[in-house]
Parts: sequence; structure tokens; C-alpha cells
Amino acid sequence: MLTTTGTSVIAAIPAIRRFVHWVADPDDTSVPQVRARVRATLETWAVPLDAADVLLLAVSELVGNVVRHAGAGRLRVAVASGAGWLRLDVADQGAGLPRLPTPRAEVDPESEGGRGLLIVQLMAAELGGELSVVAHEFGKSVRVRIPAA
Repeated sequence: MLTTTGTSVIAAIPAIRRFVHWVADPDDTSVPQVRARVRATLETWAVPLDAADVLLLAVSELVGNVVRHAGAGRLRVAVASGAGWLRLDVADQGAGLPRLPTPRAEVDPESEGGRGLLIVQLMAAELGGELSVVAHEFGKSVRVRIPAA
């Protein structure tokens, strides 16, 4: 089940012009539901196609990781725009932190997993953005930040 917990324009924080936030149960239906909502938001905001593609790939990968690895708890997804940047945050209540790939990470060619964060990181970097992990008392957030134009 996916619920929208808030859609608003943030006036108190001048750096963020637009912000949308959803909460979902981390199950197999979460990935397509959240992706569709993020796509609709990016279309409404007239985000350029190359930036939208990176964020849509990122939301698919990050929500998929929560479904596979975090298990119980709630999944929170936020998209924000402002000060020339687009930001995607995917948060869960899992205790484990994902290992971000190193710039020269070697990927086992026989492995069937473990490439998603590297791909997201490389695509964000190609646009001048970044991938980061933020730990907090209720779990963690994985953030993708890219230039808006």
C-alpha cells in the first residue's frame, strides 16, 4: 500500500522550492507504485529527460534494495527541487548501511547483484551529482542529488 503523506511547497526553507513525500510498505508492489508517482512528479515539474531518467533508475534501484534488504518497517521516498538541484531520498528503518562503491570498484563479472548502487552513482556523477548515505536514529536514507538543468 502506498500513501501520500504530504505534497507541499516549502516556503520556510528557501533552498527547496518543491517537495513531495510518500510512505509505503516495502513489498514487491512498492517499486512500480513509487516509480510511477516519482515519474508523474518529475513530469509535472518539467524535469529534463536526462535528469528524470537518472532519478527514475535510482528510485527503482533504491526502493528495490529496501524491499530486498530492509524488510520490516516503512519505506519513505521524497523528491525535492530547489536552488538548481533535484534530490531523491529513499529511507527505511533497517539497521544496516549499504556500502557505497569506491570510484574504482571492481565488480565480479559472475555476480548477479551488487551493481545497482554503482550504476546509480556513475549516472549521477555523469550529470555532476552524487550518491550518499545518511544514517539517522530511525534507520538510514540513501540520497541522489543531481543538477536540475
